[in-house]
Amino acid sequence: MQWVGMLMLCYFIGAIPFAYLISKRMGGADIRLQGSGNVGATNVLRVMGPTAAALALTGDLGKGIVAAWLGLTVGGPAMAAACAVAAVLGHCYTIFLDFKGGKGVAASGGIAFFLMPKVGLLLLGIFLLVLAFTRYVSLASITVAAIFPLAVLAMQQEMSYFWMSLALAAVVIYGHQDNIKRLRAGVEPRLTDRKKSY
Repeated sequence: MQWVGMLMLCYFIGAIPFAYLISKRMGGADIRLQGSGNVGATNVLRVMGPTAAALALTGDLGKGIVAAWLGLTVGGPAMAAACAVAAVLGHCYTIFLDFKGGKGVAASGGIAFFLMPKVGLLLLGIFLLVLAFTRYVSLASITVAAIFPLAVLAMQQEMSYFWMSLALAAVVIYGHQDNIKRLRAGVEPRLTDRKKSY
């Protein structure tokens, strides 16, 4: 019962739609109806600007950290891993927005930094490099997601964190299906393309 309760709690923590709430609060915009329609910090940046995006990013990072911390405190690494996955699923499939949320990148990043700081730093470095060279947030996110499990193995982290990283990578990459299609077609908007509607 403890596991069930913790997983449900962390799902609901992850389901808090910070990007939606902040956009509504700061400008009255429904982020689901503007830009790409994604409930995440990148879309908030394009639609609302850097201040709102920074707040949304902080919220999404924070809920991943809180979920991982709760799991680690209550039940150790295995529960931390499970709670982390529950939080990211809550973020991506939030009950508060008809199960249509973000893509889980920031929440997963918060989890990685909290549970495995060295892995988190490596992934952040790779993300920034890919973003600097391509200006594609989606490509940077997909690349980091694919590398995440390999980095966990290479740095000899907890095995439960490896299985967690596999699950998070799958969720993030699955959430980027449309981005992958647009990247292949050459029509994916870059970070600086604020007028695109994808």
